[in-house]
Amino acid sequence: MADKSSFTKEEWTLLLKSPMIAGMAITAADPSGLWGLLKESFAGGAALTKAAADPNANALVKAVVTDFATSEGRSAARDGLQAEFAGGKLPDIKAKSIDSLRQVSALLAAKAPDDAAAFKGWLRSVSQQTAEAATEGGGLFGGGVQVSDAEKATLAEISTALGV
Repeated sequence: MADKSSFTKEEWTLLLKSPMIAGMAITAADPSGLWGLLKESFAGGAALTKAAADPNANALVKAVVTDFATSEGRSAARDGLQAEFAGGKLPDIKAKSIDSLRQVSALLAAKAPDDAAAFKGWLRSVSQQTAEAATEGGGLFGGGVQVSDAEKATLAEISTALGV
């Protein structure tokens, strides 16, 4: 089983950023206003919390979540995200996110083949939860918001990028 010591600092930072990147791709695909953005942001945090509490979670997923829970891990992820996405417009952010997820997939295949399927499935789940987050509670004024066609298309792109 792979852990932090299996990766270079840059590779580990990519893994630390990957759950946020999975959510960012969805948010950039179809921004859903302030409340939707907040709900989508919380969905990513909830995915981390859920993985931390899941005794059956994959060991590499747990290692990433555990490191992200540290100040050093959060700083590495934040700084990495800022460097990668600073000044980007939404279409650029989505495209860069999908490309980063392709890099994550390739990295996992090369350095953590035993953990790759579970980790990529987890990232796909994070993106799905993000897409569904703004639909919960029926939207700000009721009536129920659905996962948009743009989000559905982005979910398909994420699945392809991750190979899941």
